Amino acid sequence: MQKTASELASIVNGSLEGNPGEVISSVAGLREAQPGQISFLAHSRYTHLLGSTEASAILVGRDIKAPAGKTIIRVDQASVAFGRVVALFAPPPIPPPTGIHPQAVISPAASVDPSASVQAFAVIEAGARIGAHTIIQAGCYVGAEAVIGQDCLLYPNVTIRERCVIGNRVILHAGAVIGADGFGYDMVDGRYQKVPQVGIVQIDDDVEIGANATVDRARFGRTWIKKGVKIDNLVQVAHNVVIGENTAIAAQAGISGSTVIGKNVIIAGQVGTVGHISIGDKAILGAQSGINHDIPAGQFVFGYPAQEHREAMKTHGMILRLPKMIERLRKLEEQVSRLSIGQA
Repeated sequence: MQKTASELASIVNGSLEGNPGEVISSVAGLREAQPGQISFLAHSRYTHLLGSTEASAILVGRDIKAPAGKTIIRVDQASVAFGRVVALFAPPPIPPPTGIHPQAVISPAASVDPSASVQAFAVIEAGARIGAHTIIQAGCYVGAEAVIGQDCLLYPNVTIRERCVIGNRVILHAGAVIGADGFGYDMVDGRYQKVPQVGIVQIDDDVEIGANATVDRARFGRTWIKKGVKIDNLVQVAHNVVIGENTAIAAQAGISGSTVIGKNVIIAGQVGTVGHISIGDKAILGAQSGINHDIPAGQFVFGYPAQEHREAMKTHGMILRLPKMIERLRKLEEQVSRLSIGQA
């Protein structure tokens, strides 16, 4: 497929600067792009790449200053617009699997909608219910009395343990485990004794959970992932955690038990929290932060222990200056020592 810059500008509702007849045949990142390709700039920190990229056209935000001589398409949201352009040039989608594979194992006591798809070596236990148009790919396990809604997609080797409840249009990537036992033990006579984990996991509509992420079942009640939450690969969500609507959690974060997270929170990579705290709506937790106390709504925190972001940056700057300060102190001590000897 080929499109002119003018045609692409019309498709993404953008305003064109430069050559409207520039022919585009594929997409690429700014650094890798070659003539004939279109790229995008979503953040001003990468503006310096506009001058060196070989892309024939570039999607940018309305307020980005671009160098002369480039074919620029200005849009409201460059990343969103680029997604639409990528879809134009992408290879045709692979058709989803259909029907029940003869090597799937489905209990006679399970209920699978006739429009659902269950692939080879998947296991559906007694009392489980699978909604319309849901796709369960190879090697998945759906435990007894689990419920999966409509239009869900389970990639290979997803595990959903007994009695867990999955809403509609949920995507679970390969290796995700929903409903494993929470990490609960009591010390009795010098040995750990397992605390029964008898609750469930509830995942509401339009949630997406990445590969090898884990969401533990509640000790009692539910671990609850609310509508629209997006969870990256390798995230651990412990028992009885509640995550509010449209919150996003990046890779390798760990949320300890009974933590309550508000709506529209952003949790960056490798963040860790202690248990039994609350994170307010629209808070931002910076990468690798250690969260050991409640975080108010709207606050941006960073570091360990986590501080308000500006304060954390000041503290970090002071720490970086410590070697020079120590060297200055040593020299001052030497001067004082020489003066003391001279006065003796």
